[in-house]
Parts: sequence; structure tokens; C-alpha cells
Amino acid sequence: MRLLKVHSLHIYPVKSLAGIDVSRFEMDDFGPKGDRRWMLVDDDRRFVTQREVPVLARVAAELENGHTTIRIPDEGVFRLQVTDRSLRVLVWRDWVKAYEGEEAANEAISRFCGKPLRFVYMPDSSFRRVDAGRVDEYRRVGFADGFPFLISSLASLDELNGRLETPVEMRRFRPNIVVAGAVPWQEDGWRKLTVGSHRFDIVKPSSRCILTTVDPDTGVKDPGLQPLRTLSGYRRTADGVIFGQNAIHESPGIIHVGDPITVIESE
Repeated sequence: MRLLKVHSLHIYPVKSLAGIDVSRFEMDDFGPKGDRRWMLVDDDRRFVTQREVPVLARVAAELENGHTTIRIPDEGVFRLQVTDRSLRVLVWRDWVKAYEGEEAANEAISRFCGKPLRFVYMPDSSFRRVDAGRVDEYRRVGFADGFPFLISSLASLDELNGRLETPVEMRRFRPNIVVAGAVPWQEDGWRKLTVGSHRFDIVKPSSRCILTTVDPDTGVKDPGLQPLRTLSGYRRTADGVIFGQNAIHESPGIIHVGDPITVIESE
């Protein structure tokens, strides 16, 4: 039997900005604590990501003592602060109550991206439900695309890179939990896991989009649309072009890099 373990953990304090590598994270009702509670919206209050503005990949984010700080090239460092200005914002098909961030950071990110943008924060009092077609329980999620966790496998990335002229890093896929020790695409059959002592249910394969073609260092899309084009050739299913698995957690707790992973139910 192959031994599975947590290879790395990642949090994304602001949706579609650069993520941060951590040695451990706490889980709350939303998922990894502090993960994608902030987001950018345009003048129509619609969410904005690297899909439309790939240079967002160059904006770094840090999370310390519950505070989110961003570093915008040529603009400086800003601690994101919540104001009392509430508004409803659209993330995919969900309208969610949020609070606007302070003007200094809004103006700086707008200059950097060349279009009017605002930071918005999802408070504890907001409730955005995960896809009811996939999860019967009344579970919540922040500004992540649809589910609290994305789990991916080093072995699957290695298999993909064996097909590419230029290998890509896992950062392209923006997982929360990266698994070591599996065989390529083994995660397709997982249904229930324990990570350390904490239970996870796999609820949906993760369909991938043009965001995977953005170089996380330069914020420039690959002109050949790699690795999405290669994945499309052999990883297309009824759920889309698949890399990784979306998951929900059973209860709050803490997980660490190096924690053992046990598959307790699979196809």
C-alpha cells in the first residue's frame, strides 16, 4: 500500500491574487481560515480574476494575525481594511453581502490593472452556500469558486509535465492541499479521506479554465494556452477539463504539512 501524506498547504487570502505557502492551517466554517475572504470587483460589483486581468498574479498577499496585506508592484504595500460601506457583490451566480475595503488599496490596484476595481470582504454574517447539487448539507464557502478545498496530487502534475515541452508548477492550479505518494490521477476515484485526524468528503472534480495558462511570476498568458490545451486532450469529462478534486471538511481543526492521508472510501 502506498503511503500518502500532505506535501504542501496553500492559502489565498484574496481571490485570484498570489497564494501563500504555509506549514499548517486552521479550518473554520468557511474552509482554511482566511482563505478567499477578500475579492476584487468591478464597477458592476462583479468578481474579477486572472481570467480577465492576468497581471493580478503578480500581486502578493500575506496573512498574519488575521490581517491581510498585499504588495502591488510599483504601488507599495497595503493592509486591507474593512469599511462600513456594505454592498452586494456577484461571484459566479451568487449575490453575496460584503463590505468594501479602504480607498488607498482600491486606487492602487485600479492603477496597476488599468481599470476601476475595489476590494471587498465577506464577513462572518454572510452565508454563501456550496453547490446544493453536490452537497446535501447546508455548508458555506467564501469567495472560492465553489467549494472550501481543492486537493491535488504531485504525481498527476508530474504525469502532465511529462507531456509538456515546458513543465509548469502546481501554483498554476491553486490547490489548498497537495498530496504526495499517490499514483497519477488516483485522486479521481477518492470519495472520503482523512488528513491527519480530520475527515474530508470529495464532492466534485475540479474543472480547469484559462487561468491555468497564466504564468504566476509574470502575469502573462501562455500563447499556446498550455497546460490547458494538453489537459483538454485527455482529461476532458462531463464535468469539464479536470485537474484536482474539490472537497468539504467535516469539522474545524488544524492540519499540517507531513500529516498522513488515508483514503477511507473510493470508487
